[in-house]
Formats: sequence, C-alpha cells, structure tokens
Amino acid sequence: MPRTALTRPPLAAGLAALLGAGPACASFLAGETLDMAADVLAWIVLVLVPVVVIAVFWMVHVLPEKIAHRRHHPQQQAIQTLCLLSLVFGGLLWPFAWLWAYTKPVGHKMAYGTDKHEDYFVDAIAKARAGGLQEHEVAQLETELDEMQARAALSPDLRKAWSELREARTNAAAAGGRA
Repeated sequence: MPRTALTRPPLAAGLAALLGAGPACASFLAGETLDMAADVLAWIVLVLVPVVVIAVFWMVHVLPEKIAHRRHHPQQQAIQTLCLLSLVFGGLLWPFAWLWAYTKPVGHKMAYGTDKHEDYFVDAIAKARAGGLQEHEVAQLETELDEMQARAALSPDLRKAWSELREARTNAAAAGGRA
C-alpha cells in the first residue's frame, strides 16, 4: 500500500475536528462576574499575602530566641536582641543568632560557673521545694549554686531562692534525723 493512503483518514478526521470546534473559553466565569472575581483576587493578593508573609518571616526570625529559651542559654536576651536586629537588617544577622542559640557557652561557664540561664535555677529550685526533683538532682543543683556563689555570680533573687532551698533541705534532714 502506498504511504499516502494510510495518512489521509487521520488527517481528514483531525481537520474535521478542528473545523467543528466551538470558541475556546478559559474561565468558567464571564462578563461582570469575571471582573468581580479578579477584583477580589487582587485584594487578597495585595492585603492578605503580605500579612501572611510578614507573619511567617517574624515566626522564623524568633526561632533562635525560642531555641535559646528552651535550652536555658545564659545569653538568651542577647540572642533575642540579635533576632530583632536581624529583622531590621533584612535577615542578615539571623544565621548568627541561630548559631549562637545552639552554641555551648563555655566562656560563660568559666566566668560564672554555669552554662544555664538564671531562670533555669529559679524553676529548678521551685521544683525542688515542691518535691519534683530527685535527691541526686537537688544535690547537683546545690553544687552548681555553691560554685556560682563562690564566684559571686548569684543575683539577689537567686541568692534568696538558694538560701531558702538550703534551709528547707537542712530542716528536712533535721526532721529525718529526729524520726
């Protein structure tokens, strides 16, 4: 069979389908409805999208601060300040805040005797008073606080909580000795 005989029927069917097609419609809306939908979509893009982008940008930029708080980093206020400065400088300082939040503050431990924020000790003392810590955890807490006191690194609030903890442990030991 000649080759042209095989290609004519599909070609004729394609030509008939092309000529028989109606006008193309790219939208299910038409006229004023289409204009109204476009206006609503434009307002959403102009108002809602920037608000969402700013909110997400803010949430991402405070992540190092939240990480520092969760890890009881002793310099969490400085990390928070760096996060806020990063917002002003378009996010350029954010990687430094992220790295700082994950670092182990070795220099701080050498200077102050601890690598934890003061809030950690206040919370731990409150747990110890409530009986939420085991004996070895309380002993470790006292050891750290004693070391910090030897370096004169306790704030007045922490010093007061530390002395109350020592009194409570002394009273508990005395009561246990009498029983």
